[in-house]
Amino acid sequence: MSLIKEPDLGTPARSGEPSVAVEIDGKEVLVPEGTSVLRAAAEAGIDIPRLCATDSLEPFGSCRLCLVDVDGRKGTPASCTTPVAPGMKVRTQTEKLAKLRRGVMELYISDHPLDCLTCPANGDCELQDMAGVVGLREVRYGFDGENHLAEPTDSSNPYFDFDASKCISCSRCVRACGEVQGTFALTIEGRGFASKVAAGAGGSFMESDCVSCGACVQACPTSTLQEKSVVELGMPTRSVITTCAYCGVGCSFKAELRGDEVVRMVPYKDGGANEGHSCVKGRFAFGYASHPDRQLKPMLRERITDPWREVEWQEAIGYTARRLLEIQAAHGTGAIGGITSSRCTNEEVYAVQKMVRAAFGNNNVDTCARVCHSPTGYGLKQTYGTSAGTQDFKSVAKADVILLIGANPTDAHPVFASRMKRRLREGARIIVADPRRIDLVRSPHIEAAHHLPLAPGTNVALVNALAHVVVTEGLVDRAFVDDRCEDFETWERFIARPEHSPEAVADITGVPAEEVRAAARLYATAPNAAIYYGLGVTEHSQGSTMVMGMANLAMATGNIGREGVGVNPLRGQNNVQGSCDMGSFPHELPGYRHVSDDAVRTVFETLWGRTVLAEPGLRIPNMFDSAIDGSFRALFVHGEDIAQSDPNTRHVTAALSAMELVVVQDLFLNETSKFAHVFLPGTSFLEKDGTFTNAERRINRVRPVMAPKTGKHEWQIVCELAQAMGYPMKWDDAAQIMDEIALTTPTFAGVSFDRLDRVGSIQWPCNDAAPDGTPLLHVDGFVRGKGRFVETVYVPTEERSTRKYPLILTTGRILSQYNVGAQTRRTGNVAWHPEDVLELHPHDAEVRGIRDGDTVALASRVGETSLKARIDDRMPVGVVYTTFHHPATGANVVTTEHSDWATNCPEYKVTAVQVTQVGARP
Repeated sequence: MSLIKEPDLGTPARSGEPSVAVEIDGKEVLVPEGTSVLRAAAEAGIDIPRLCATDSLEPFGSCRLCLVDVDGRKGTPASCTTPVAPGMKVRTQTEKLAKLRRGVMELYISDHPLDCLTCPANGDCELQDMAGVVGLREVRYGFDGENHLAEPTDSSNPYFDFDASKCISCSRCVRACGEVQGTFALTIEGRGFASKVAAGAGGSFMESDCVSCGACVQACPTSTLQEKSVVELGMPTRSVITTCAYCGVGCSFKAELRGDEVVRMVPYKDGGANEGHSCVKGRFAFGYASHPDRQLKPMLRERITDPWREVEWQEAIGYTARRLLEIQAAHGTGAIGGITSSRCTNEEVYAVQKMVRAAFGNNNVDTCARVCHSPTGYGLKQTYGTSAGTQDFKSVAKADVILLIGANPTDAHPVFASRMKRRLREGARIIVADPRRIDLVRSPHIEAAHHLPLAPGTNVALVNALAHVVVTEGLVDRAFVDDRCEDFETWERFIARPEHSPEAVADITGVPAEEVRAAARLYATAPNAAIYYGLGVTEHSQGSTMVMGMANLAMATGNIGREGVGVNPLRGQNNVQGSCDMGSFPHELPGYRHVSDDAVRTVFETLWGRTVLAEPGLRIPNMFDSAIDGSFRALFVHGEDIAQSDPNTRHVTAALSAMELVVVQDLFLNETSKFAHVFLPGTSFLEKDGTFTNAERRINRVRPVMAPKTGKHEWQIVCELAQAMGYPMKWDDAAQIMDEIALTTPTFAGVSFDRLDRVGSIQWPCNDAAPDGTPLLHVDGFVRGKGRFVETVYVPTEERSTRKYPLILTTGRILSQYNVGAQTRRTGNVAWHPEDVLELHPHDAEVRGIRDGDTVALASRVGETSLKARIDDRMPVGVVYTTFHHPATGANVVTTEHSDWATNCPEYKVTAVQVTQVGARP
């Protein structure tokens, strides 16, 4: 697919049926009420010159190029700010208008560098284009008067320059920062001729609140804001539409290339998840794909103390297959297993779980979703009948109240956060339940109605208290519950008990009872109330219980089955949803169907020609325990750095050290590969052909921008390994794998590459009953029939603070980095986050003699690490916080073995620790 410039209709579309007829240059066009004359003209195929207008921003009317004549009106109004009216007659091309436009353009050009031939935006500059459109041939004012041509260039940002000498003060960058991103980092400083764009309080872009999302660069009509990659490599000449490989938002991008080299990634306007917006990672942090650290050849070694030696694919695959078969012969069929990756495509994940079940002959397959969102799958399946979120991202635009629990979207899901912030600026209200005072508690133009700073580990007590208020204050939607739910009466009696009242749990959660009551009333009485949550919900010993508690709350208030409501997990990695959909859990085949179901197993056994075991295999924690006790001997790790990302690092590395064979397939040598005997190089998202499924169940195409640098697609490697083990597993291309997925998985029955290429993206379920996909689940009824209320007993975590470890550590992510940092640490993003730091409250720092920037020791009962301290009062007293993006810190050295009771999802969010100052101060 090749598309460089996308159509721009000048101003945003207006909703509603086309009902207003206008005549423009003799053409009649029918458009919705509120549509601008500029857009109506564009829809009629008539281009009106413009500079300050673009269809991603509300009209501004500053450039005065889009002037038109309207019969019966005085003057020449700006077409971008003039709405259509019934019977309106507009002329866009008259001698008077042409003269006015040339005059305006003369003023612009008189204060603009005349370096078009050497400018990096030559051929992609709207100012240049408009000068040609209006027929500018001379500038009567000359170029010697007062001007801005000596203005400096700000190159502080690692990814783009701001050349103030080329700025035309159209305000598009300022408006994009506010309207699209919602950061408000840019402003127009000064008045009249002195007007200029300023970042923050007049400092550099890096010193400002700019989050480098790229919206300003995208909006700029000149080369004032320009990617450094374009300056260095030149303008791209072709593009391929693909999907970002970072978080679970699943943004669509145009990978724009010059020859075979990626010049830039541009957010795709028709992307269902992002609609033309992006974040710093997806927009700019793609350089890891060509980083010299990438390993492109297979490597082998007999012992982990031996040096690696590069080999050809045939030797690597043959050796791996032989060793796996030898281990099974010596220790049994169940002595080996595999881990799939949420960073890989659906097709690659499907291939790995098929290899384990059909070639390995067991169900010992698990996924990194085990350590993040497995409680989401369990909890929502128990209550609603399907293991996925209920809404699409657009749904937030209809929410009146948002209950945000254990999630920090501005850091972890920034493009969705921009959608959410836009809705909040329009008047929706937000309740934030989080120990930290995250940005959504208070930031420009946003302030939470309630911040509930609960103690880590007390989520269930809080959600029960919210539900208690709903039940005891008569706020239940009885009609919804009676019609669509079951087991309500039992749950109602349970939740109405006095021990669940806000007053009773205040000492547990640390949240004042009156705040909980007010928040519950706000949520329950809103026309549309939506719950959004993240790892702060799932990564607890009661993660599954909490998911069911939120599901109960949504059902009790009738907030399911329409736009603006629902229970919405914000998935962490790009294909967490898809890796679960594809049957990566040891107890489930693709489509979340239990391996004990005879009918389901028959489908796969018939197609695969192999028996599928009816008993679940080992989960990741079971694999580690069994490796240490000697019964589990070999592991295939696909695209996951378990030695850095999994909890209790000492236990993980002990398990890896105990194995006879560890096979790692990845882009880079990582912490896990230190314990590997075979390293199989993987492909970056720029080389993959397949699909990702995002947090809203949206299946997006991932198209190869270039051939695999390793010479093989990852699914091909898996097939060859299975074949070498004696199982005939083969596809000709990734499209055939999706065809097999559709054949065996009811929720994907209508999905194919051909269809995705035609329609763009599809949200599952997609089948005969929903041929166009399903943006909203549970509209007329729950997937399981009746929504099920479940009692959610609060059980305190076993991890408690003590005199030796008096603080509680909780962990999370930061905007510029991603997961274990293997990708983002190899890009310019390290400019924002070169190392992990420990945030702690000033009181906790003072009593320990710690100053900002000190190196501190962070110790728990299982391990110790060191990192720098950052003193910040957004942390509550007694709670400290860090990220896990840098292996040098290894935050998971201190996290413990505690996990969710139902899924074994680790309890990353509650670890008792002590922090002490180490090293001499300067």
